[in-house]
Amino acid sequence: MGHFHHVGMSMGMSSGDDNSTMAPSHHHPTSSASHSHDHMMMMMPMTFYFGFKKVELLFSGLVINTAGEMAGAFVAVFLLAMFYEGLKIAREGLLRKSQVSIRYNSMPVPGPNGTILMETHKTVGQQMLSFPHLLQTVLHIIQVVISYFLMLIFMTYNGYLCIAVAAGAGMGYFLFSWKKAVVVDITEHCH
Repeated sequence: MGHFHHVGMSMGMSSGDDNSTMAPSHHHPTSSASHSHDHMMMMMPMTFYFGFKKVELLFSGLVINTAGEMAGAFVAVFLLAMFYEGLKIAREGLLRKSQVSIRYNSMPVPGPNGTILMETHKTVGQQMLSFPHLLQTVLHIIQVVISYFLMLIFMTYNGYLCIAVAAGAGMGYFLFSWKKAVVVDITEHCH
């Protein structure tokens, strides 16, 4: 049976720009050699902060420790958020181009003064087992994964990374959505 240790963390800063998000490791000696390794617990800040020391970015091995690494992460996150916005617009364009069957249905509707009007509806579809639908499915999966990555990056509460997500999404919208009519998408992920 394993031993779990709860390690508290002080949110105070030891130096001007050392915003440590890692709790110290704790060693617990036991009779079994397999249980005598160090246990380390990552503590996530629950308030916004501006720092660049020991900032874990999505994966345990991807840790920011210098201002240069934070600048690189800022640019990468900014570009990822821009790409996300561009991908949404590209998927809409591909969907319009891949619409294969167009049907027009006319139906009578009551008009003013007892008249009958013909109302025409356009029905557009695509085939499920087609390359365009397969491509849309793969792009949808990529879009969902990127949206969750951006959400998790924002949830680091690191001010620099949060700004990168917001600014990248804004720049992506500015660059890619200017031709598109403004429509609210209620199925959009994580916004």
